[in-house]
Amino acid sequence: QVQLLESGGGLVQAGGSLRLSCAASGIFRNIHTMGWYRQTPAKERELVATITSDSSTNYGDFVKGRFTISRDNAKNTVYLQTNSLKPEDAAVYYCYALIAPWGVFHLEQCWGQGTQVTVSP
Repeated sequence: QVQLLESGGGLVQAGGSLRLSCAASGIFRNIHTMGWYRQTPAKERELVATITSDSSTNYGDFVKGRFTISRDNAKNTVYLQTNSLKPEDAAVYYCYALIAPWGVFHLEQCWGQGTQVTVSP
């Protein structure tokens, strides 16, 4: 069982910043991709950013230029630096990992419990 533990969410004023962290624990060969998705009751879950083990990044259209994703492979941890936050950025942010387990040849998707980001005007 792989677990993803998020931290860093909270309430911030519009224009402010938060740094989200997600640490993976468990037994696995490696983590190919880690990233963040966000969701509100009114919207489908949408891509925020992902990063691969070779540091290739992908950003959602509405956050590129404001958010930066990074990872520490030694700690199995991914970070999301969020700058210039807007009220529409408020959502539950979910950590995502694409993991290669030991003993099998397929990849498995894992999700964290989510961390709430609230942006006040």
